[in-house]
Amino acid sequence: MTSQRTRERLIQRLKEEGIRDYKVLEAIRNTPRHIFIEEALASRAYEDTALPIGHGQTISQPYIVARMTELLLEKGPLDTVLEVGTGSGYQTAILSRLVNRVYSVERIEALQLQARKRFQALGLRNIRLRHSDGGMGLPEYAPFDGILVTAAPEGIPLALVSQLKPGGIMVLPVGNQSEQVLVRVLKTNEGYQKEILEQVIFVPLLGGVQ
Repeated sequence: MTSQRTRERLIQRLKEEGIRDYKVLEAIRNTPRHIFIEEALASRAYEDTALPIGHGQTISQPYIVARMTELLLEKGPLDTVLEVGTGSGYQTAILSRLVNRVYSVERIEALQLQARKRFQALGLRNIRLRHSDGGMGLPEYAPFDGILVTAAPEGIPLALVSQLKPGGIMVLPVGNQSEQVLVRVLKTNEGYQKEILEQVIFVPLLGGVQ
Protein backbone atom coordinates (compact mmCIF):
# COMPACT_ATOMS: atom_id res chain seq x y z
CA MET A 1 0.00 0.00 0.00
CA THR A 2 2.97 2.31 0.37
CA SER A 3 4.94 0.93 -2.56
CA GLN A 4 6.99 3.09 -4.90
CA ARG A 5 4.58 2.13 -7.68
CA THR A 6 1.67 3.63 -5.70
CA ARG A 7 3.62 6.86 -5.19
CA GLU A 8 4.53 7.01 -8.86
CA ARG A 9 0.86 6.77 -9.81
CA LEU A 10 0.21 9.81 -7.62
CA ILE A 11 3.06 11.74 -9.27
CA GLN A 12 1.67 10.89 -12.70
CA ARG A 13 -1.77 12.07 -11.61
CA LEU A 14 -0.34 15.38 -10.39
CA LYS A 15 1.43 15.90 -13.71
CA GLU A 16 -1.83 15.25 -15.55
CA GLU A 17 -3.53 17.83 -13.33
CA GLY A 18 -0.99 20.45 -14.35
CA ILE A 19 1.77 20.36 -11.71
CA ARG A 20 4.99 21.19 -13.55
CA ASP A 21 7.63 22.09 -10.93
CA TYR A 22 10.11 19.20 -10.87
CA LYS A 23 11.35 20.04 -7.37
CA VAL A 24 7.80 20.06 -5.98
CA LEU A 25 7.06 16.69 -7.60
CA GLU A 26 10.30 15.25 -6.20
CA ALA A 27 9.46 16.51 -2.70
CA ILE A 28 6.08 14.75 -2.91
CA ARG A 29 7.64 11.59 -4.34
CA ASN A 30 10.15 11.45 -1.47
CA THR A 31 7.76 12.27 1.40
CA PRO A 32 5.87 9.26 2.82
CA ARG A 33 2.31 10.58 3.08
CA HIS A 34 1.14 7.42 4.86
CA ILE A 35 2.93 8.38 8.08
CA PHE A 36 0.89 11.61 8.28
CA ILE A 37 -2.49 9.86 8.58
CA GLU A 38 -4.08 7.28 10.85
CA GLU A 39 -3.06 3.69 10.23
CA ALA A 40 -6.66 2.75 9.42
CA LEU A 41 -6.55 5.09 6.40
CA ALA A 42 -3.00 4.27 5.28
CA SER A 43 -4.24 2.26 2.29
CA ARG A 44 -5.63 5.53 0.88
CA ALA A 45 -2.51 7.59 1.57
CA TYR A 46 -1.51 8.01 -2.09
CA GLU A 47 -4.97 8.75 -3.43
CA ASP A 48 -5.41 12.33 -4.61
CA THR A 49 -7.92 13.15 -1.92
CA ALA A 50 -8.19 14.93 1.44
CA LEU A 51 -8.47 12.64 4.47
CA PRO A 52 -9.56 13.25 8.10
CA ILE A 53 -6.82 13.59 10.74
CA GLY A 54 -9.06 14.16 13.78
CA HIS A 55 -10.07 17.32 15.67
CA GLY A 56 -12.28 18.32 12.73
CA GLN A 57 -9.21 18.80 10.49
CA THR A 58 -8.01 17.15 7.28
CA ILE A 59 -4.78 16.41 5.46
CA SER A 60 -5.06 18.31 2.18
CA GLN A 61 -5.45 16.66 -1.20
CA PRO A 62 -1.96 16.12 -2.71
CA TYR A 63 -2.90 18.24 -5.73
CA ILE A 64 -3.68 21.21 -3.46
CA VAL A 65 -0.42 20.73 -1.53
CA ALA A 66 1.52 20.63 -4.81
CA ARG A 67 -0.39 23.55 -6.33
CA MET A 68 0.03 25.86 -3.34
CA THR A 69 3.71 24.97 -3.01
CA GLU A 70 4.29 25.54 -6.72
CA LEU A 71 2.54 28.92 -6.58
CA LEU A 72 4.59 29.96 -3.54
CA LEU A 73 7.90 29.09 -5.25
CA GLU A 74 7.00 30.06 -8.82
CA LYS A 75 8.81 33.42 -8.76
CA GLY A 76 12.03 31.97 -7.33
CA PRO A 77 13.55 30.13 -4.33
CA LEU A 78 12.64 31.26 -0.81
CA ASP A 79 14.72 31.30 2.36
CA THR A 80 12.15 31.51 5.17
CA VAL A 81 8.49 30.51 4.97
CA LEU A 82 5.71 30.79 7.56
CA GLU A 83 3.02 28.12 7.43
CA VAL A 84 -0.27 28.89 9.18
CA GLY A 85 -1.87 25.59 10.20
CA THR A 86 0.57 22.72 10.74
CA GLY A 87 -2.21 20.12 10.82
CA SER A 88 -0.79 16.66 10.11
CA GLY A 89 2.55 18.21 9.14
CA TYR A 90 2.49 16.91 5.55
CA GLN A 91 2.52 20.33 3.87
CA THR A 92 5.19 21.42 6.36
CA ALA A 93 7.38 18.46 5.41
CA ILE A 94 7.03 19.23 1.69
CA LEU A 95 8.04 22.86 2.30
CA SER A 96 10.99 21.81 4.45
CA ARG A 97 12.51 19.99 1.47
CA LEU A 98 12.28 23.12 -0.69
CA VAL A 99 13.20 26.11 1.52
CA ASN A 100 15.90 26.78 4.11
CA ARG A 101 13.61 27.20 7.14
CA VAL A 102 9.92 26.66 7.83
CA TYR A 103 8.11 28.27 10.75
CA SER A 104 4.74 26.61 11.36
CA VAL A 105 1.98 27.53 13.80
CA GLU A 106 -0.89 25.29 14.94
CA ARG A 107 -3.70 26.07 17.39
CA ILE A 108 -4.49 22.39 18.21
CA GLU A 109 -1.68 21.19 20.46
CA ALA A 110 -2.36 17.46 19.95
CA LEU A 111 -1.87 17.83 16.18
CA GLN A 112 1.32 19.81 16.68
CA LEU A 113 2.79 17.15 18.98
CA GLN A 114 2.03 14.40 16.46
CA ALA A 115 3.58 16.45 13.66
CA ARG A 116 6.74 17.04 15.70
CA LYS A 117 7.23 13.28 16.15
CA ARG A 118 6.82 12.75 12.40
CA PHE A 119 9.42 15.39 11.57
CA GLN A 120 11.85 13.78 14.02
CA ALA A 121 11.26 10.36 12.44
CA LEU A 122 11.99 11.81 8.99
CA GLY A 123 15.07 13.72 10.17
CA LEU A 124 13.63 17.10 9.15
CA ARG A 125 15.57 19.62 11.22
CA ASN A 126 14.78 22.95 9.53
CA ILE A 127 11.24 23.26 10.95
CA ARG A 128 10.36 25.44 13.93
CA LEU A 129 6.92 24.81 15.47
CA ARG A 130 4.75 27.06 17.59
CA HIS A 131 1.47 26.33 19.39
CA SER A 132 -0.44 29.58 18.90
CA ASP A 133 -3.19 31.41 17.05
CA GLY A 134 -2.15 31.23 13.42
CA GLY A 135 -4.16 34.24 12.32
CA MET A 136 -1.64 36.48 14.06
CA GLY A 137 1.36 34.79 12.43
CA LEU A 138 4.77 34.98 14.09
CA PRO A 139 5.74 38.66 14.11
CA GLU A 140 8.83 37.96 16.23
CA TYR A 141 10.37 36.01 13.32
CA ALA A 142 9.13 38.26 10.51
CA PRO A 143 9.65 39.31 7.82
CA PHE A 144 9.22 36.12 5.79
CA ASP A 145 9.94 35.49 2.12
CA GLY A 146 6.71 33.51 1.85
CA ILE A 147 3.60 32.59 3.82
CA LEU A 148 1.34 29.61 3.14
CA VAL A 149 -2.03 29.42 4.90
CA THR A 150 -3.84 26.06 5.12
CA ALA A 151 -7.18 27.31 6.46
CA ALA A 152 -9.52 29.92 4.99
CA PRO A 153 -10.03 33.42 6.42
CA GLU A 154 -12.94 35.41 4.99
CA GLY A 155 -10.58 38.13 3.75
CA ILE A 156 -6.86 38.84 3.31
CA PRO A 157 -5.32 38.93 6.85
CA LEU A 158 -3.41 42.21 7.02
CA ALA A 159 -1.52 40.95 10.10
CA LEU A 160 0.04 38.29 7.85
CA VAL A 161 0.65 40.63 4.90
CA SER A 162 2.61 42.89 7.26
CA GLN A 163 4.94 39.95 8.05
CA LEU A 164 6.02 39.51 4.42
CA LYS A 165 9.19 41.04 3.02
CA PRO A 166 8.66 43.49 0.13
CA GLY A 167 8.24 41.26 -2.90
CA GLY A 168 7.19 38.36 -0.64
CA ILE A 169 4.44 35.93 -1.61
CA MET A 170 1.48 34.57 0.37
CA VAL A 171 -0.73 31.75 -0.92
CA LEU A 172 -4.02 31.12 0.88
CA PRO A 173 -7.67 30.14 0.48
CA VAL A 174 -10.11 33.01 1.05
CA GLY A 175 -13.87 32.84 1.58
CA ASN A 176 -16.63 31.34 3.68
CA GLN A 177 -17.93 27.81 4.08
CA SER A 178 -20.00 28.00 0.88
CA GLU A 179 -17.44 29.53 -1.49
CA GLN A 180 -13.64 29.83 -1.35
CA VAL A 181 -10.95 30.72 -3.87
CA LEU A 182 -7.20 30.22 -3.86
CA VAL A 183 -5.38 33.56 -3.83
CA ARG A 184 -1.76 34.57 -4.33
CA VAL A 185 -0.76 37.83 -2.64
CA LEU A 186 2.33 39.86 -3.61
CA LYS A 187 3.61 42.29 -0.96
CA THR A 188 4.43 45.69 -2.49
CA ASN A 189 5.81 48.93 -1.07
CA GLU A 190 2.31 50.41 -1.34
CA GLY A 191 0.45 47.43 0.14
CA TYR A 192 -0.30 44.26 -1.78
CA GLN A 193 -1.59 42.88 -5.06
CA LYS A 194 -3.75 39.77 -5.25
CA GLU A 195 -4.32 37.15 -7.92
CA ILE A 196 -7.40 34.88 -7.76
CA LEU A 197 -6.62 31.41 -9.09
CA GLU A 198 -9.21 28.65 -8.60
CA GLN A 199 -11.99 27.40 -6.35
CA VAL A 200 -10.99 25.36 -3.29
CA ILE A 201 -12.43 23.95 -0.06
CA PHE A 202 -10.62 24.37 3.28
CA VAL A 203 -11.57 24.44 6.94
CA PRO A 204 -12.08 28.02 8.21
CA LEU A 205 -9.21 29.93 9.81
CA LEU A 206 -10.25 30.54 13.41
CA GLY A 207 -8.97 33.02 15.93
CA GLY A 208 -7.61 36.52 15.79
CA VAL A 209 -7.58 37.30 12.07
CA GLN A 210 -7.04 40.97 11.25
